Amino acid sequence: MQAIEANQISKSYFNKKQEIVALEKIDISVGKGELFGLIGPDGAGKTSLIRILNTLILADSGTASVDGFDVVKDFEEIRKRVGYMPGRFSLYQDLTVEENLEFFASVFNTSISENYELIKDIYQQIEPFKDRRAGKLSGGMKQKLALSCALIHRPSVLFLDEPTTGVDAVSRKEFWEMLKRLQLQGISILVSTPYMDEAALCDRVALIQHGSIMKVNTPMHIVNEFEGVLWSVRSNHMYHLMQELKSWDAVRSCFAFGENCHVLFKESTTTDVECRAFLAQRNHQDIQINRIQPEIEDCFMQLMKTA
Repeated sequence: MQAIEANQISKSYFNKKQEIVALEKIDISVGKGELFGLIGPDGAGKTSLIRILNTLILADSGTASVDGFDVVKDFEEIRKRVGYMPGRFSLYQDLTVEENLEFFASVFNTSISENYELIKDIYQQIEPFKDRRAGKLSGGMKQKLALSCALIHRPSVLFLDEPTTGVDAVSRKEFWEMLKRLQLQGISILVSTPYMDEAALCDRVALIQHGSIMKVNTPMHIVNEFEGVLWSVRSNHMYHLMQELKSWDAVRSCFAFGENCHVLFKESTTTDVECRAFLAQRNHQDIQINRIQPEIEDCFMQLMKTA
């Protein structure tokens, strides 16, 4: 039995002008004890899928289960078993850290002391501020409090919707280390994120865009399936560099990646010498061209073009 299963899940929203398709025939499965990443930009459909799996909204069609329980028929049982940390901080701002945790423990008929060992590593980092109102916490501390509240009833499945958005790099690193420790305790975790670099920290990922799953696999397999030879290109005029590379017939794709352009040629035999000559003819100087290994973001961009 899988921890999470979704089969042909579709969901649309309607406004006065049009139908907005949020999810289209989504199929995913998450194994017991797996750390699974749902990777995609804002508006890709990540939150809608997580809400359906948490029994907060209904799908238009398709079926889904969590721990073997149907999300429609067995919603009450599922709510006892899952922990959910929404993307937006949703705890009580006027309650203290300790009061928030006590409240969520009472909702599930448990106590802080009963499950303290599960949240100990996380909660100890904010326990010195247990009398501070939640609304006065920093972003990283709010994140730890929200995770503690989601875990206080010892869930078997944990859903995290963009948990690291808006927090600093150190807090992001610490958060993923906490998730790895929770995974060792047998908790199945589904985490959504727009940060492509976080994909490498998951056991498997689903790349999602415009409500459709483009690929599901381990991060390593996705990178290994990248088609073509990837180059990093830089010069003294980056804006013009990108425009000219995009207009060159030899180029299949070109997009900004930090301070460089990542370029894929139509023919794998096209060399850096040819590229350098093309740019030199257009008055580019300080040209730097290096063959590089693709990352998840490169794979995502390639899949978007072929979808």
